Amino acid sequence: LAKKKKKPKLLNKFDKTIKAELDAAEKLRKKGKVEEALRAFEALVKQYPQSPRARYGKAQSEDDLAEKMRSNEMLQQAINTYDEVVSLPNVPSDLIKLSLKREADRQQFLGRMRGSLITLQKLVQLFPSDTSFKNDLGVGYLLIGDNSNAKKVYEEVLSLAPNDGFAKVHYGFILKAENKIAESIPYLQEGLESGDPGTDDGRFYFHLGDALQRMGDKEAYKWYELGYQRGHFASVWQRSLYNVKGLKAQPWWTARETGYTELVKSLEKNWKLIRDEGLAVMDKKRSLFLPEDENLREKGDWSQFTLWQQGRKNENACKSVPKTCALLERFPEATGCRRGQIKYSIMHPGTHVWPHTGPTNCRLRMHLGLVIPKEGCRIRCAQENRAWEEGKVLIFDDSFEHEVWQDAETYRLIFIVDVWHPELTAQQRRTLPAI
Repeated sequence: LAKKKKKPKLLNKFDKTIKAELDAAEKLRKKGKVEEALRAFEALVKQYPQSPRARYGKAQSEDDLAEKMRSNEMLQQAINTYDEVVSLPNVPSDLIKLSLKREADRQQFLGRMRGSLITLQKLVQLFPSDTSFKNDLGVGYLLIGDNSNAKKVYEEVLSLAPNDGFAKVHYGFILKAENKIAESIPYLQEGLESGDPGTDDGRFYFHLGDALQRMGDKEAYKWYELGYQRGHFASVWQRSLYNVKGLKAQPWWTARETGYTELVKSLEKNWKLIRDEGLAVMDKKRSLFLPEDENLREKGDWSQFTLWQQGRKNENACKSVPKTCALLERFPEATGCRRGQIKYSIMHPGTHVWPHTGPTNCRLRMHLGLVIPKEGCRIRCAQENRAWEEGKVLIFDDSFEHEVWQDAETYRLIFIVDVWHPELTAQQRRTLPAI
């Protein structure tokens, strides 16, 4: 039988003597009478300044009111009050834990990542044997991009609790980010298999599958299938994590299906102009082409020259290819696509791009062939392979798994134009955050 969760002990000796008054105030809060509850707890704090439970009730009421009013100032007030609870004498340890945990959580909510780290460090110092606080501290470090300190924290947790699933998935996640692919697999896998709270997250299925694929292990699809069943992926093949529900989903698209026929016609009609400006940059200003930096290549040489990124024009880049940029200005579905890019992409022989998935289902990706070797270049999206043709546009949804091979004798140059998914409303195009 599962152990019944012990109720946290929130009252010290003194608070037991004013229990009736505390309960009356708490009853108001539980009933959603937020303003009344806050007034009641404020009166108790005034009357009994040393009462930790009254102070905690005040913090919770401020927290509730902040939510109701959507007020960051009120939330900051709650954060301060949670912090005051801990500095009072004779605070029961359960109350310290609840106060600091909520304080850290609310600090993160406000984007105060450094502040939350300090709060989490305090928890770890006060309760060194409680691994759940160490786990939270690890997440705190990850949120500010400090992977090396996060890694140390999870190593500590795993030395204390070798079967902690939460620590395992996060440790595996960090190893994978360090490109320690084979090492990351057992941690991600055992962490997910543990079913511990906080492990059932799409990113862990995503990275475990990706690691297995890179090791050539077909087990990857078992995990993708599971991630799909748990509701993290739209399908086994479509595994983007930043999605708008209900958008038409298919790997390959025709120009007519997208509705962007004018853009496609314009790209195909002007392909030589686009090609020639791109080639001139390759010859004269080769340094403008930057190597692909998302660690997607197994091997080879793949560089890009970006004109628009997240809906922002790179004015400097456009000086080198003015006609191409002028041509695109007429198509806001592309230049305004804050979840995509417009760029030249050059791939040299002997390059293989791992199977991978784009971040979002909100865009479609157009590839215009500019310099395409006779054979040896192909792209797979989901279960279908295609090849590029000079002067022709291929359209696919890069939220589906895709993979690229370049085994030709010479380089391949294409022009990539991301566009908003045609089913997104004008409102969504205006308001979706950039990726």
